[in-house]
Amino acid sequence: MTVTISRLYDTYAQAHAAVQRLETAGVPHSDISIVANNSDSWFNSDKKVDRDRDGVDDRAEGAGKGAGIGAGVGGAAGLLAGLGLLAIPGLGPVVAAGWLVSTAVGAAAGAATGGIVGALTEAGVSDEDAHMYAEGVRRGGTLVSARIADADRTRLDAVLNESAVNLRDRSVAWQKSGWKRFDPASAPYGADEVRRERQLYGSGIR
Repeated sequence: MTVTISRLYDTYAQAHAAVQRLETAGVPHSDISIVANNSDSWFNSDKKVDRDRDGVDDRAEGAGKGAGIGAGVGGAAGLLAGLGLLAIPGLGPVVAAGWLVSTAVGAAAGAATGGIVGALTEAGVSDEDAHMYAEGVRRGGTLVSARIADADRTRLDAVLNESAVNLRDRSVAWQKSGWKRFDPASAPYGADEVRRERQLYGSGIR
């Protein structure tokens, strides 16, 4: 039996590290997906991307290590080499790759709940969690999802938990300011709003 596990991360670097841990744990690239907020335009296909600050373009680095997610967006050369820009209702600009992205884009046109929520629920994520994950990306986070064997869930949950956002606690904080559910019809967060959100939770960069 196949199940989907997902986690939200405050920074893209944390999410990238989580993907690498999944790969090391034996999860195929084609079963991993990533969706990262790009409201502040940190990703630009024409410029060098060096979020881990090691002097090497992360996209070339990802391709060289074989850290691929698959051909959901941008081919299967590697996780970062395959990243592509797109817009998802309610999220605005995102940088994404993998199987979940293909489903989200396909669902975006007709799904009343929005592309990302529809894609997650179709993959078996609870409706409540799907709305929280979508809102987390909207507010500047990065979502990592993986399709895995149910027998591996405990082991791989532990792999993803490192550096992940406590979604329940975070949603309680959102609810105190009036949030209820992700609304794909709402205006996406702008760069200043995302910056304030990251500062609120102590994450200054992606």
